[in-house]
Amino acid sequence: MKITVIVPTYRRTKDLAKCLEELQKQTRPADEVILVVRDTDTETWAFLEAFNLGSLPLRTETVSITGVVAAMNTGLEVAKGDIIAFTDDDAGPHPDWLERIETYFLADDRVGGVGGRDWVYHGTELEDGAREVVGQVQWFGRVIGNHHIGVGEPREVDVLKGVNMSFRRTAIAGLRFDPRMRGTGAQVHFEVAFTLALRRAGWTLIYDPKVAVDHFRGQRFDEDKRDTFNDLAVTNAVHNETLILLEHFSWIQRTVFLVWAMLVGTRDAPGFLQWLRFSAKEGSLAGKKWLASIRGRWQGVLSWQAQTNPSATPMFHKQQQRSS
Repeated sequence: MKITVIVPTYRRTKDLAKCLEELQKQTRPADEVILVVRDTDTETWAFLEAFNLGSLPLRTETVSITGVVAAMNTGLEVAKGDIIAFTDDDAGPHPDWLERIETYFLADDRVGGVGGRDWVYHGTELEDGAREVVGQVQWFGRVIGNHHIGVGEPREVDVLKGVNMSFRRTAIAGLRFDPRMRGTGAQVHFEVAFTLALRRAGWTLIYDPKVAVDHFRGQRFDEDKRDTFNDLAVTNAVHNETLILLEHFSWIQRTVFLVWAMLVGTRDAPGFLQWLRFSAKEGSLAGKKWLASIRGRWQGVLSWQAQTNPSATPMFHKQQQRSS
């Protein structure tokens, strides 16, 4: 089997250098590495002119649209591998990353996707934690990630994480990352839409903590600054999650999800009770998060309703229909 690795990048040349160096150290070398670079990213283009590629089979593709979704779809359009793996420019895959990924796809034809742990660093400090439950969507709509602190044996999951995920070409034939995801950079939850589509199609997704990358959480250049509140970033993330789950769930689950989301929610997407819970500690900030979350839920519902008209079916689903 041939393996393609796709790496979207934007203005993080020091991180990118580490990523490419780690890809050069793979015990099972990539057959193709596609680096997707923004047309306006002069820093990265200059870096690539001076970087020593060694034996790395690197090719570059240019994208003019902002956001990770357009970058990843650009890579998918030209990828030639039987296995297509994704990682971020601020990540360093462990030396046996591709070797372990390939083993799963060779062993079982039902496996459509494989991912694993991303060991998150805050500067030089490694984030600590251990969770058995990883990559699950609960029946009422709570999405559990925990990919960065997952422990235990390999298991089936609902969701993989963008920094460390790979797919069988035949499983994703005609499937693309959903361009309706909002955000000008990270476009939070984009991988949830992609992997849930595979689950609905009957493919198995595997999470193995030993399929690992080091994740150094590079600087972001959009509205989503990770650890700093931005109301637009929260609204966009909640919109994306809401749209994805409304399309994934049955009508009964949709009703339960919306009631739970508005009444309870999560720390990142608070409903009324979560706002009450954190208001004593966070003050007005808790209220701002709540209002941003409510806007995101409402906008997500509107986006979902807009797609109930078959003539308005987005590219994401049209491609799936053509492949069936």
